Amino acid sequence: MTTDADLHTLTGAYALHALSEDESTRFERHLSACRSCTEEVAEFTATTAKLAAAVAVAPRPGMKQEVLHRVATVRQSPPRTRPRRPAATFRRRAPRLVLAACLALAAGLGGVAVWEHGRAEDAATEAQRTRQRTDELIAVLGAADAVSRRVPLDDARVVVSAARDRAVLVASDLTAPPGGKVYQLWYDVDGTMRSAGLMDADRTDQAVVLAGSANSASAVGITVEPAGGSDRPTTTPLALVTLPS
Repeated sequence: MTTDADLHTLTGAYALHALSEDESTRFERHLSACRSCTEEVAEFTATTAKLAAAVAVAPRPGMKQEVLHRVATVRQSPPRTRPRRPAATFRRRAPRLVLAACLALAAGLGGVAVWEHGRAEDAATEAQRTRQRTDELIAVLGAADAVSRRVPLDDARVVVSAARDRAVLVASDLTAPPGGKVYQLWYDVDGTMRSAGLMDADRTDQAVVLAGSANSASAVGITVEPAGGSDRPTTTPLALVTLPS
């Protein structure tokens, strides 16, 4: 059962419409009296909307007919049978899947171009990787114990889930790094900065799952590094955010 103390941790799940009807009702009552949660929900909602809108692309003329033609030449796989889930569980999960599709499309657009050139196997591999990254992203943002920390770098936040042992950096309207440079993410583990991945230098709106264990780190840092990243930070961190203990 969700306690009053737990309500502060539900901002991410509420923004993703991943709460049950009872939890949503209780949380909305809580919002009316909690300014910090109200601001956090607004920021989460605005960011997810921007991430979805960023992938809206008009298809080129004739693409529909090409897709229909290719579909007609591909054998359909038999349906996979899986144990049925309770209806309540599906209702809770379905909105996450919708958001996941929006986020996956951003990386999937590149796969369409590959497929059109006949390299369907490469496209399928990339699509699987995208689904895996997206599933992990949604799991962290929608976790019941997700905690958000503001990053003093444009409009960005770090979201951490101790249960998932993962952290996500969500950025909106991010200033592009200098030419030939990239933003690199780091975990501060016992005073040592360990690389947690690179951000996409060409995107202003993005959500990145940091590589490695979040529970072992005390902070997350962001530096500007040469394209391809560095083994160790070569510049002073633009931001260093303390993680919840």
